[in-house]
Amino acid sequence: MKQFENKTIVITGAGSGMGRAYAIEFAQLGAKLALNDFDANGLTETIRLLQGTRVKAVHSKVFDVSDRQAMLAFAEEVRVRLGGAHVVINNAGISGGAKPVWLMEPQDYERTFAINFFGVVHGTRAFLPQLFAAGEGAIVNVSSVFGLVGTPGASDYCATKFAVRGFTESLMVELQNSPISVHLVHPGGIRTNIAKGIEGGEDFTAKYLKTEPIDIARYVIRCIRSGKQRIVFGHQSFSIWLASWAMSLERRNRMLYQEMKDLMDAAQYRIVKRRA
Repeated sequence: MKQFENKTIVITGAGSGMGRAYAIEFAQLGAKLALNDFDANGLTETIRLLQGTRVKAVHSKVFDVSDRQAMLAFAEEVRVRLGGAHVVINNAGISGGAKPVWLMEPQDYERTFAINFFGVVHGTRAFLPQLFAAGEGAIVNVSSVFGLVGTPGASDYCATKFAVRGFTESLMVELQNSPISVHLVHPGGIRTNIAKGIEGGEDFTAKYLKTEPIDIARYVIRCIRSGKQRIVFGHQSFSIWLASWAMSLERRNRMLYQEMKDLMDAAQYRIVKRRA
């Protein structure tokens, strides 16, 4: 797709961070927006920030993207009220349990997968019929640089982002000869609130989350226009991408340990060190 004026853009997780930035950028391009978030206040603030832009219409709905029936109902509302989707950005996600594997609870894995992975699956499948009907479109699924490498204290998060990668790369092949482009985003350190409220979150944010959301939103839009499928962007994203294929796994794991060991210096990790 080359232009977005009067086109309907679906964005999940639009109540803050990258989702909000996508909404603002597409609004400036004269698009119609279908916005979702679980946070009603955040979504209301995003809609307020759209005032004075070129946005043609806005439809919003508060729901959890892990709820398949809620996603299907949202898709039907978008079809009726905005004429169907042209671009779908499956952006919603959570940080996960933020603990080492041995301290994670089963429900931590289940909840992170329900939102980060199945939310992407639900959003893709609910809106694909509308893209087929439009005869053009783009699907943008948001993974992470942690969908390229595994990192400590994030086994559930990394697993979901690797899963989004596999799902999206399969979809790319399936739609290779269609008028629908598929894009896989691996954001690096984007300044969002994803680490808010987790142990060590403030230190992680200060050290790693340095790229402004508006910068990646603008870059993704350029990539949709150009057809670029793998999108790696943000603080330290290039070095992580390079390490994901150019280094041996052993060397890469040593490097990641050295880089992140200060964040691991907590009681939940020291118990292993004492036993070693």
